[in-house]
Amino acid sequence: MTSIHLITQIKAPIQDVFDAARNIDLHQNSAYQTHEKAIAGITSGLIELGETVTFRGKHFGFYLTHTSKIIKMEQPHYFVDEMIQGKFKSFKHLHFFEEKKGCTVMTDILEYETPYGFLGKFFDTLFLKKHLKKFLIERNQTLKTFTEK
Repeated sequence: MTSIHLITQIKAPIQDVFDAARNIDLHQNSAYQTHEKAIAGITSGLIELGETVTFRGKHFGFYLTHTSKIIKMEQPHYFVDEMIQGKFKSFKHLHFFEEKKGCTVMTDILEYETPYGFLGKFFDTLFLKKHLKKFLIERNQTLKTFTEK
């Protein structure tokens, strides 16, 4: 299993950051490079506990779909989305939010497993982990810009 940990400090109230992180429209704006679009489930606005979203985007030259479900949520402190259909063997994204000294500290923990045994691990080491980390950093920068108005 591969794990990516990111911490982003945002000068905005915790509820604003929490809501921005669940905003499907904002996610699509942050993923313009991969032409990511919500095509099923919740396709606009804020996703809630128990709801699903299916995104279609272009990664490594291929259009892929990925369906996630919000499996845990405690507003405004955390939520967890987990893949229920897609190309990964497993995929879970934990989002944590904490207020500290007038800022919101947003922590992302992305845990995933690739399919295809050794070949999947090799691809992950060479390309996938860097791609996903860059994707999350760009997403978090969009959230930061949006909420720090």
